[in-house]
Amino acid sequence: MAGFISLPISSIKTPFLPTFNKRNPFPFASNGIVSCKANNNTDSSPPNCLDRRYMLLGLATNLVSDPFALAAPIAPDFSRGCSDAIPVAGAGTIIGDPVPCCPPTSIKIRDFELPRVRKIRYRPPAHLVDCNYLYKFELAMERMRALPDDDPRSLFQQARIHCAYCNEAYIQKEPPLDNPDQKLKVHFSCLFFPFHRMYLYFYERILGDLIDDPDFAMPFWNWDSPCGMTMPEMYVDPASPLYDENRNVDHQPPNLVDLNDGIGTNELKERGIVFDDLSRRGQIKTNLSLMYSEMVRRSKKATSFHGKKYRAGCKFEADQGCRPEPGGGAVENGSHIAIHKFVGAKRPPFNEDMGNFYSAGRDPLFYAHHANVDRMWNIWKTLPGKKRRDFSDRDWLDSSFLFYDEKKNLVRAKVWQFLDTETLGYGYQNVDIPWLRSRPSPRRPRPGQVRGRGQVKVAETIDIRNAFPLVLDKVVRIKVPRPKRSMSKVGEDVEEVLVIENIGIDRNASAKFDVCINDEDDETSARPEDSEFVGSFTNVPHGIDHPDSKLNTSLTLPISDLLEDLDVKDDDDIEVRLVPKEGKGLVSIGNIKIDYIRD
Repeated sequence: MAGFISLPISSIKTPFLPTFNKRNPFPFASNGIVSCKANNNTDSSPPNCLDRRYMLLGLATNLVSDPFALAAPIAPDFSRGCSDAIPVAGAGTIIGDPVPCCPPTSIKIRDFELPRVRKIRYRPPAHLVDCNYLYKFELAMERMRALPDDDPRSLFQQARIHCAYCNEAYIQKEPPLDNPDQKLKVHFSCLFFPFHRMYLYFYERILGDLIDDPDFAMPFWNWDSPCGMTMPEMYVDPASPLYDENRNVDHQPPNLVDLNDGIGTNELKERGIVFDDLSRRGQIKTNLSLMYSEMVRRSKKATSFHGKKYRAGCKFEADQGCRPEPGGGAVENGSHIAIHKFVGAKRPPFNEDMGNFYSAGRDPLFYAHHANVDRMWNIWKTLPGKKRRDFSDRDWLDSSFLFYDEKKNLVRAKVWQFLDTETLGYGYQNVDIPWLRSRPSPRRPRPGQVRGRGQVKVAETIDIRNAFPLVLDKVVRIKVPRPKRSMSKVGEDVEEVLVIENIGIDRNASAKFDVCINDEDDETSARPEDSEFVGSFTNVPHGIDHPDSKLNTSLTLPISDLLEDLDVKDDDDIEVRLVPKEGKGLVSIGNIKIDYIRD
């Protein structure tokens, strides 16, 4: 349990409303904190004053009482500039000169203020927009593309923002003393969702300003629904400003995406698989099951959904080796990366634009993709069952990033300001969510095969005592013991998780492996529609311009529901099957264990 279970935060009962009690009816005043009007100070959360909207979001109680408020929020040191990115091929081979990755600089920084919302603008699904909407959207994109490259509102500079934050271009504002050049990175951590929400917010405001329409809302690519599992038609017209030449042309409509592997139906045909109407329905079923697993089964806790906590200098995460990629959440590791791989060009220049983090923002389709990722955050909070809550510790809430707004102002925005989209003035058009009805089920055994407790093929497994470090160059099975602890003693608010530690890979390499539990079929591996399928680890090339480009992270996969589905929740151990799908031999693993988490 060490390193995962933290004390419960009793002061927060709901995600947005502070709890008052008889002993302390005014918790905001108990520490000299009082409400105040919005201000223009250099710090948007001054030490003795809390904006009324901050209080309404229900964060203030926690900010003054959370014993884990360790004053280590993440922020970029804008004054130290940023470094370049390098274009790379899938195996980490450098294929070009360093690419400048730095947005314009400014000595004047404004703190972001929540907008005065007069009405909510709703982002539409890309496959349902009408001609009038498309005309406005293409006009806005045309004008954004026509801006000079040095204009911070231009698509050129918008792409650089993603490059800078996602490719370690910035130094942390308060790095540890023993590492003054500690880099900042937003992937593989709990910063993934809030950073991209901020990024899209300012991008959308720029588009609206360029066509003088403050109510303009960007589209989202509804790839989690059958009608949206192909590239949206409006993005594939070569004459449109929404087009990007660096895409995989083999993946244009009507090719469906595989949300697990990031491949399309053409690849399946190349492998000798006849892809007919029945196969299309099967692919859709697989995608919907994967979304259920990511959003419901594997995202009950904030850590499982957002990713692991990441603090300045990593000095409070000693068990994670002080690395800036402690581990991403289910959506980031899964469907998010699959779409990047599906869209990115496979012809030279390799993997561009969407297929490489440093260049992804050059493609207008990137923003529609991440709008759907952002929509997942909204949906997650409304799912049936026990209420899902964001993190409530101050370090996450006070982490900040810098963006240019529609008036070319450099703005500092903090995570706490971006937890509720309607507070920001936008939402998402309601559409059906079919994956809520697509829970995976156990695989049917082959004739003569007996499944269930005691049937794990121990003879074929690797002894965990001698398994690590492990280079993943083939399918491996490892018998992993479960802690001698029943879930009834741990508590219902605790999630049992499978933890794959010290995953090592060159950041500039493409790699993927699937994880299955008690998968007894030797001929084929479990798929997302099977309960035995737990999840995946995927790496998309980043373009990192420094000698030490090694990624060292972890993968945490909740398994409580799976163990019940497979009727093995009382077993002493489980068999973990690791299936390399891409980049065989490029990934190393340091350890596998079972633990428990409580947010």
